Formats: sequence, C-alpha cells, structure tokens
Amino acid sequence: MCAVIDLTNRVKSIEYAIRDVVVYAKKLEKTGKKILYLNIGDPCKYDFDTPQHIKEAYCEAIKKGYNWYSDSKGLPELREAIAEKEKRVNNIDIDPENVIVTSGISEAIKMVIAALIDNGDEILVPGPTYPPYIAYTKFFGGKPVAYRCIEEEGWQPDIEDIRNKISEKTKILVIINPNNPTGALYNEKTIKEILNIAAEHELVVVSDEIYDQIVYEKRHTNTAKIANEIPVVVFNGFSKVYLAPGWRLGYMYFYDPEGKLENLREGIEKEARIRLSVNTPAQVAAITALRGPQDHIKEMVEKLRKRRDYTWKRLNEIDGITCAKPEGAFYAFPKINLGNKWKNDKEFVLGLLENTGVLVVFGSGFDPTYGKNHFRTVFLPPLETLEEAFDKLEKYVTS
Repeated sequence: MCAVIDLTNRVKSIEYAIRDVVVYAKKLEKTGKKILYLNIGDPCKYDFDTPQHIKEAYCEAIKKGYNWYSDSKGLPELREAIAEKEKRVNNIDIDPENVIVTSGISEAIKMVIAALIDNGDEILVPGPTYPPYIAYTKFFGGKPVAYRCIEEEGWQPDIEDIRNKISEKTKILVIINPNNPTGALYNEKTIKEILNIAAEHELVVVSDEIYDQIVYEKRHTNTAKIANEIPVVVFNGFSKVYLAPGWRLGYMYFYDPEGKLENLREGIEKEARIRLSVNTPAQVAAITALRGPQDHIKEMVEKLRKRRDYTWKRLNEIDGITCAKPEGAFYAFPKINLGNKWKNDKEFVLGLLENTGVLVVFGSGFDPTYGKNHFRTVFLPPLETLEEAFDKLEKYVTS
C-alpha cells in the first residue's frame, strides 16, 4: 500500500475564511436546510448582473477569434483604456507601459508579495484586512503584521501604530481603500501621513482600490494622485465596479515618478510571462467596459446605498451588536458582545449558521487581533433577503 503523500507546510497553512465557511454551509445545505449566503462579495450572486453591452462584447470577442494567448502584460489597447479610465476617474496620468493586467486582484497580490518577500520579511496590512494579504505573505515565508484601524473612528488607520510596527524587516505597507472587510473610506490626510511614513522608511506602498467607484457620502481619494514623488503600486479590477467577478480580470499600475520601482516592475513582468497571459476575450470585453456607457455604476451605488442604510440600522438595533457605518464597498463589520454564550467569533458564526442558516464570515479570519469578536456581512442581497437574515440573526443573538 502506498503511503499518504505529505504536503508542504506552506500549503498546509493556507486559510481563507471567506470561502472556508462555505464548506460548513454546503454540508448543511445537503440536509435540506435553506442557507442565506451573506459571506462573499460577489454582486452577481444576487440581483446584480454584468451590463448587457459588456457581455455582448465578450461573446463577440470569442466569435471574432480573440481566443489566442495575449501579451503577458495584457492587451496594449486594454492597458491604454485603463490609463484613460484612471485619468477620467482619478485625474492621474499613467503610462500604459506601467500597467500589468492580472487574473483578478488576487494574482496581483501574489505577484507583488512573491517579488518582494523572502523568509522573515514583514508586510504591514490594515487590521482587519483582506485575507489573501495574510495568506500569501505566509506562503512565501514572510510575516504579516497588522496595524490597528480605529473602529470608533470609522475604522481609520492608527498612524502611530503604523510607525510603531515598522521594523528593519518591513518591506511593504498596504492600504485598502475603500476597505474590505470594514467598508471604511480613508480620508486624504490619513493617506498622506501613511505615504510620508512609507517614504521615510523606504517601503513599497501597495494601494488596493478595487472599490474606488463604490462610495456613498464621500469621494474616494486615489493614493497615487496625492503621492507626489513617492512611488505607489495600485491594484484595481473589473469584478466589483463592472460586475464581472467570474471573469477574473484585474490590473496593477506603477506610479513611479523617479524610477524607484523599475526592478519591481521588471520582476513582476517575469512572473507574468511564466503564467503566459490573462483571459484574452475577457480583456477585449474589458475595453468596452471602460470606454462604453458607465450608467450602471450610479444605479448600482444607489441600490447599494439603500441596502447599506438598512443593514447599518438593523445591526445597531440588535442588542449585543454594534456596527460602524460603511462608507464604501458593500461590507459591514459588526462587533458582537460574545458574553458567556460563545467562546469566540468563529463559534458564533458557525452556531448562527447551524441554527438559522445565515452564513457570515468570522472576524478573526480577517485578523486574529483586530478582527476578533466581529463578523463580516455583505449587504448585496435585496432588502427582503436582508430582512429575513437579520430577523434570524436578532432572534439567535437575543434568544
């Protein structure tokens, strides 16, 4: 009999709370239990859909034969369209040669961390943070270090905590704005302070801005726009604003006025070459997405605003739950008073799932320190679904 094949420690240690909880949900679903999925930030799983003209562009691209491998950096015309979009939306000039198209932002995260992090190196991430920043850093032998975001101030980053957590091993400083999982929208003053700290310590700034056009009362601040001479790597993509998560299409660009990121860009281009290319017909359709009608964005934000307002109100009405008001994206990150009922937030989430069928994500999956005693929910579903879910949540918490 053959021995069981062992795995590397880097694979054994992989965790991704947002999808890990689905394993429990699917087991329950097989028993006939109805599951209300509030765990994943996929608008197309609810009542949002990719705009028709973008879908037609994808189909046309396939019919017209755009089925070959494309340039490893991305189609030149798409990179030009991305530069145009950044100028139109964020009023920043980007050279298309400094744009790399990726298979979603997840690949962009992986590529940058692979290029910069060796064993023992550190990366500063918001606490709480989007889990792939933690998982990929550990995968490549690095150490993710979370800087505090202040819940009482709408989850704004704690500047002094960032300063205190920089060490000689720190290589990357991550900004996620608008933020996943908290829905926070960072103000310009805070971003400038983070940039100045990064410049002082010669850190690479990574700014994840995939929700840049999904904001409510306030306007999003593009990090590169206010960076002056400080270099920044910006992530963005088509999953959220352009409602195409299954296309797996993202991009990164290098704002690099003094050429300090040249080696990094060349290294990531090498990584892009060994994975050949990104989905070619999707790239062709993405050109249409960027250059075609943008009406769906305003409509989507208005629909989400109503669901955000309802979610925030309902959560704060539940005894034992408090929630900061999300200002961007489509997530809320409430705090739970666990009391003596649950030993931690994961037990709370799994108990909620088992007893009510409502699936959210345990907060410690976004950071064991700053995420604990919280959970993340999306407010993507229609109001009637949210009402049903929060009625069940309230009954579970107060029973």
